[in-house]
Amino acid sequence: MALKTKAEIVENWLPRYTGTPLSEFGKFILLTNFTNYVEKFARLNHTEIRGIGGPMTTATSADGVTIINFGIGAANAATIMDLLTAVQPKACLYLGKCGGLKEKVTMGDLILPIAAIRGDGVSNDYFPQEVPALPSFQLQKAVSYIIVENQLDYYSGTVYSTNRRVWEHDQKFKDYLREICVIGIDMETATLFIVGFANHIPKGALLLVSDTPMTPEGVKTQASDRIVTEKFVDQHLKIGIESLRELKASGESVKHLRY
Repeated sequence: MALKTKAEIVENWLPRYTGTPLSEFGKFILLTNFTNYVEKFARLNHTEIRGIGGPMTTATSADGVTIINFGIGAANAATIMDLLTAVQPKACLYLGKCGGLKEKVTMGDLILPIAAIRGDGVSNDYFPQEVPALPSFQLQKAVSYIIVENQLDYYSGTVYSTNRRVWEHDQKFKDYLREICVIGIDMETATLFIVGFANHIPKGALLLVSDTPMTPEGVKTQASDRIVTEKFVDQHLKIGIESLRELKASGESVKHLRY
């Protein structure tokens, strides 16, 4: 079988990567980097996990919300946003973890990004560096509403996405992060925003602060990550699910740009 077009490639590859037939994907997608998010989602929705043993795992609820663990890093983020053109989602919400970079931000806080700075490198294959990495406003608005409905609060601001995983020892890089006034740092948000934009997929992100790496005491450890998981992951996932269900029930279009 010859795969000549992008459509032919992604329609073949998305099921291969995820173990999930195209017909079984929901139109509202949660994206994550963590196996336990998929496991918790599956238990909550009494559904099976597909793709175990492969590069990506998924689970889909009866009401058409699918969660995908696409892995870590910008290359994987770009891959899933390209592959999802095979099912043309109505909304994709990334539930990721990030480092908090401001003194006021602490472990367990929520960050709703209004933009991401493109330090990932991968997004340069899709648009020139001058193109900003932005979420879909309507999707972020829905997430904000659900957070408030749950009597919680969040920070908004710009996050920095880097392709560099180990940087916490580098004082020069930390000085740069202070200079550009970002509130958080991760590896995927900018890529998801840019590649989603390139593929006409509405996209957003809600980030959970898992560490405060600007000080040695705040660098993530196995013990600190366990605390974040035990205390805050259920809440993070709940908000993501409710946000997509709110959008689905409203019937509103998430796109805010005319392509």
